[in-house]
Amino acid sequence: MSHAHHTDDTAARAREILAGYRASIDNIDAALIHMLAERFRCTKAVGVLKAEHGLPPADPSREQQQIERLRRLAKDAQLDPDFAEKFLAFIVKEVIRHHEMIAAASASADQDSAPAGA
Repeated sequence: MSHAHHTDDTAARAREILAGYRASIDNIDAALIHMLAERFRCTKAVGVLKAEHGLPPADPSREQQQIERLRRLAKDAQLDPDFAEKFLAFIVKEVIRHHEMIAAASASADQDSAPAGA
């Protein structure tokens, strides 16, 4: 009987600990969403700047530096560097897609304004 009671206590304690971890996970997810939103806000501004000055949407040498830097950081943080690289590649792909859209919109805007002598 006391053994079953002990198991109940242990399970209740485990649920408490789990709830604590889940609260932290929820906070981290919220922070990640905000950080990604802020990152995309910056990269969209970069896309506008590049389009205005006729710079290419993708920058392979910058991407390579970022990959190497993130792999180093991941290793130091005990995060799988391959995962870090895949995560960055996923984000960079989306950034380039935005930059290409911005560049295309900018190019068509330039054509519209060209007759006006711009």
